Amino acid sequence: MKATKETGSQKRTVPGPMEWAGPAVGDRQLARLFTRRSTTEPAKASSVGILSTYPPTQCGIATFTASLTAALVADTPTLSVGIVRIGPAQPSHHDPRVVLNLAGHSASDNRDAARALNKFDVAIIQHEYGIYGGADGDQVLDILELLDVPVILVVHTVLSEPTSHQRFVLEMLTQSADAVVTMSQAGRRRLLDDYRVEPQRVILIPHGAPVEDEPARRSAQGRRPTVLTWGLLGPGKGIEWGIDALSAMSLPHLQPRYVIAGQTHPKVLAGEGESYRDSLVRRAESRGVGHLVEFEPGFISPGRLRELLREADVVLLPYDSHEQITSGVLTEALASRVPVVSTTFPHAVDLLGDGRGGTLVPHEEPAAIAAALTRILVEPGVAAAMSAHNATLTSLVSWPAVVGRYRALFDTLIRRPSVLRR
Repeated sequence: MKATKETGSQKRTVPGPMEWAGPAVGDRQLARLFTRRSTTEPAKASSVGILSTYPPTQCGIATFTASLTAALVADTPTLSVGIVRIGPAQPSHHDPRVVLNLAGHSASDNRDAARALNKFDVAIIQHEYGIYGGADGDQVLDILELLDVPVILVVHTVLSEPTSHQRFVLEMLTQSADAVVTMSQAGRRRLLDDYRVEPQRVILIPHGAPVEDEPARRSAQGRRPTVLTWGLLGPGKGIEWGIDALSAMSLPHLQPRYVIAGQTHPKVLAGEGESYRDSLVRRAESRGVGHLVEFEPGFISPGRLRELLREADVVLLPYDSHEQITSGVLTEALASRVPVVSTTFPHAVDLLGDGRGGTLVPHEEPAAIAAALTRILVEPGVAAAMSAHNATLTSLVSWPAVVGRYRALFDTLIRRPSVLRR
């Protein structure tokens, strides 16, 4: 059965409870999710609230939110940005932008989160299944139900083979938000092809990256070439295939440095300690390339990352994932004008598929990685051409360009007549 709701002078037909590809919602009444959302109509958004993980939490979404926040404030110093931070308060860490720490997922916690977000002109919800409470993070649906302000959903994961409940959660979110931001063409295609999403809601805004006008690179003359992998370390990063690739390279005189920078992911560290990093050390030694592999453990500051990227001849992303629709590491590598060798995860296929900025390789194939690295490091003109191509992308992914698109979206949403709140 379908329900029809008014929106301005139009009517919209929305799926009834039995038509959703997901389990019954129990006490959550779908009818209440499709009531009208009230809006005011200021000329421009003067404030934005963000629901997300956030430092000192260490994860990709927390880093993204911190970077987005800093860029928004740098772009418009008068803009008020507040964070409803998922996770308990950290006594040793105080950030005045954190207006609430959402530590639980009771009805009271959800009301507090919604109350805090409703004080802003626009709310941004960062979505990843693992950061919210409930089955597949369905706590976020209860929070969204209570929001009265325009909502932008930023989607970080779109699974190709979701469970029925994972599909249900994401479809309910995309139907309930006023705009859905995906950061790659792969994510947009997957949403539109495989999920029930209204195309006009889906907006592509790329992942941002810091951009230097002219990175001062270290001269290659008289030094060993450097291959760089960085980020939070843990199983699934595929670094073992990069180590194996070093042993497969047939140019012993080349002696490339493989720098692996970053600390172990906190969740991995809590459950497994440094076992993954230790296994990589043993693997390098057993393959006879221990002298080529250099670990730089611990937190990598933005300044130190800039230094590493200036030293890098190639960035290697040997990830095991076939699902990753967004990679901040990939975006930042390209924005730094460094050639990239990457496995064929969806975001990499989007950005490297034409071979102009780097090379795609199959998953878990060290020989292919070795061949790609050798070509970039040895063949004349290859690295320079890739770097020149990647320089043309910087204007698209620089944080100022990205936040300009977010600001335009904020202003568009708050000027609209009242819209459906589903």
